[in-house]
Amino acid sequence: MEKEENILGTEKIGKLIKKFSIPCIISLLVNSLYNIVDQIFIGQGVGYLGNGATNVVFPLVMICLAFSLMLGDGSSSYLSLKLGEKKKEEAAKGVGNGILLSVIVAILLCVVSLLFLPQLLNLFGCTDNLREYAMQYGKIIAIGLPFMMIGTALNSIIRADGSPKYAMLSMVLGAILNTILDPIFIFIFKMGVEGAAIATIFSQFVTFMINVWYIKKFKSIKIEKESFKLDFNIGKKVSALGISSFITQMSFVVVMAFENNLLGKYGAESKFGSEVPITVLGIVMKISQILNSIIIGIAAGSQPIFGYNYGARKFDRVKSALKMVLGSSLIISTIAFILFQTIPDKLIAIFGSGDENYMEFACLAFRTYLLLCICNGVQIPASIFFQAIGKGIKSAILSLSRQILFLIPALVTLGNIFGIMGVLYAGPVADGLAFVVAAILLLLEVKYLKQGNSNSQALVNEAKTENQLDKQIVITIAREYGSGGRYIGKLVANKLGIKFYDKEFIAEVAKETGLSEEYIENNEQKRDTLAGMNNGYYVGLNNADELFIKESELIKRVANQESCVIIGRCADFILQDKPNVLKIFVYGDIKDKIKRATEIYGLSKSKVEKEIKRIDKLRANHYKHYTDKEWSNHANYDICINSDTLGVEKSADLICQMVKNKCNTIVT
Repeated sequence: MEKEENILGTEKIGKLIKKFSIPCIISLLVNSLYNIVDQIFIGQGVGYLGNGATNVVFPLVMICLAFSLMLGDGSSSYLSLKLGEKKKEEAAKGVGNGILLSVIVAILLCVVSLLFLPQLLNLFGCTDNLREYAMQYGKIIAIGLPFMMIGTALNSIIRADGSPKYAMLSMVLGAILNTILDPIFIFIFKMGVEGAAIATIFSQFVTFMINVWYIKKFKSIKIEKESFKLDFNIGKKVSALGISSFITQMSFVVVMAFENNLLGKYGAESKFGSEVPITVLGIVMKISQILNSIIIGIAAGSQPIFGYNYGARKFDRVKSALKMVLGSSLIISTIAFILFQTIPDKLIAIFGSGDENYMEFACLAFRTYLLLCICNGVQIPASIFFQAIGKGIKSAILSLSRQILFLIPALVTLGNIFGIMGVLYAGPVADGLAFVVAAILLLLEVKYLKQGNSNSQALVNEAKTENQLDKQIVITIAREYGSGGRYIGKLVANKLGIKFYDKEFIAEVAKETGLSEEYIENNEQKRDTLAGMNNGYYVGLNNADELFIKESELIKRVANQESCVIIGRCADFILQDKPNVLKIFVYGDIKDKIKRATEIYGLSKSKVEKEIKRIDKLRANHYKHYTDKEWSNHANYDICINSDTLGVEKSADLICQMVKNKCNTIVT
């Protein structure tokens, strides 16, 4: 690990970006091409109505993909977290539950899809002329959904187990097989859209089998029958960890449903009809996804470079990496823009031919809907960059801004004003607005980076009196903000002559990782509402997760070596299986907390109550996320102390007396 971190901080930026980004680009491109291959051969062998049918079925596939990524990415995050805590058995249970849930959900969605396929197609904008093809294609795809969903979930888990090449190989083999079988079933066996669907599910079955085979070969854990015993709490945790992937995919479903329905409605009022716009824009979006896959791959591959150097306050390297990523992304998006504007007829011809109206609308769609695709070269990397440096709210806003905040309102508003062209205008409007938001946030961040580099200094922790305990004991103190819990812990440590750990952990993590103390302090023990929006198949664990794993290792190490007082950081949970741990929770009345926060911490009187509640909420979210328990629940602790009732001195004396009773020794 140390070697890899040194590389991130010392190796040439360009070389690092190539090393990390190229595999990511390949993996994402394979995913994108998988979805396009069917349309190429269907367009050539069946016609544009066949492609239109696949476009109205595609949202159903995306819904299933959302669930499989939620469970797969959630399981992979759970695996990484539990391995970081050295809890292999729990890690195996998380993976087993994730796989089991993916099987259950896959079968349920398969049944629902087969029973309610006509209603679902109507919801996704299917027209009468597309219905026959859509039903033929959709029924077969629905039968194969379990293979796709379970295979996809396993793919994420395999990557987290440290076998990204195996995961990529299974995807590539499936994509190659699909490319080979499509023309065989469509052109040789004359099976039309049904042939394309059969080729797809057969390829997905092969990927599924390759990934299932890996279950016996896990490197980091051992999967046994007990691992597949359904546990509601673990299942809930896995789902929560993967919710960001679910929301991201479902946002695409919502957009496609809106677009298809509006295209059908306003297309019917134009010379193009309903089917041509639905078909064409579906193809346009999938081609643009190839562009986005390359940009995402460049930025996601650079995430560890951003994160490490930002944390280590090597801001020159952060700026260099950001400059290279944005430059590369803008080059790719500019090339795409030129192609979309100059040869849209050639691009659409890859997917088959159509009448004069078909070709006219295709040129309009490429040139209008993707008019500002260059902006993707800034907006997409910006979102991943902010995630990498631990600014989850900004990242989540950028992730959702284009699809949800801007595109859907623009589709409805402009469609109502300009009809079918208004739907096309919505694309550049959303791209432009998302670019403005991303550019402003990036400029502000770059301004901060110009402040330059700084060095961190470790804190020294020395007990002020001789250790008075004849047995080892660890005292963990969770506390509300402003309750004086930290000061109480310091008093206890001094009275007992034992070590006190709070910001000392920050210094130790900084020393071991090369990250700055300021960065760690700003990212540890805090989990805002939007933090979960940033995990995903190209993002991985977020910064709070990485810091939690590292601090958990330090807490266990310290607890095994000496008696001490540990403040916060879920220490009561991390050490729950260790004997001789005294777990304390310190709280206080809001009036007294406000007084303490203003007089001692120097907070503004006008904002102090709001700030206390904000910090307590962040601590509660952090505790809930990593322990699946309520932070203020008295059952988690040996004693809960109202520091304002006893006062900090007497609170410290009470804790020392409890230590005396627990250790059966005399404490003076």
